[in-house]
Amino acid sequence: MTDSLGPRLKVGVVLPSTNTSAQPEMEALRPFEVTNHTSRMLIGDDSMEDEPGFDHVMHSIRRSTHPAITSLITCNPDCVIIGVSPESYWEGAEAHARVLDSMKSVAGGLPVTMSPDAIRAALDSYGARRIAVITPYLPVGDDSVSRFFTDSGYEVVRIRGLGSQSPAKISHVSEARLREAVKGIDGTDIEAIVQVGTNVAMMRVAAVAEAWTDKPVISNNAVLYWHALRQNGITDRVHGYGSLLAEH
Repeated sequence: MTDSLGPRLKVGVVLPSTNTSAQPEMEALRPFEVTNHTSRMLIGDDSMEDEPGFDHVMHSIRRSTHPAITSLITCNPDCVIIGVSPESYWEGAEAHARVLDSMKSVAGGLPVTMSPDAIRAALDSYGARRIAVITPYLPVGDDSVSRFFTDSGYEVVRIRGLGSQSPAKISHVSEARLREAVKGIDGTDIEAIVQVGTNVAMMRVAAVAEAWTDKPVISNNAVLYWHALRQNGITDRVHGYGSLLAEH
């Protein structure tokens, strides 16, 4: 028998334990008869102000992801979203393929969506190569994000970090600051704006910003959920959260 509340799709979502933005944002995107089921990667709210601190947080995420997937799959989801930004695992395309295979293995062969694949698929849908990027980080984290996009074949024209000092504090970034960040990196020399960091509540700002930038503004949580839906046969158009879910 199928699940009574989620007969079309049960989406498993794995998030850092410090993340308070991704779960409510992804709930807002659920089509009819699709349900979300969240498991947490246990990490500390540690400082990301310097390179050792940033690396420690990334290692904590990597170390705790497999146990969180193991816990999640006991509810028998149909697919799994790894709700972290691309730099959390990024060490090049070959390394990403190995990481993705390891996630699928722990998930018992279920489809797995990660940020690198979702973001590349979205940018390809728009035909965008020249981009500006918003991150939640200080410069030490921005370097990792920029490397991901450059290694993936995109030109990072501008990058703007929001200066969050720890994983939990990322969720404190206001919509006013996000609007300022979009305005600060926009320009006629870019084809899309991409926001990374799943604890940044960016979906509403991104949707509105598309109207006055006249270009795609892709938020991390929206692109992850879009990719999971489309990869698993759910083609519903979700309106109110940007052109990606509404038109692609």
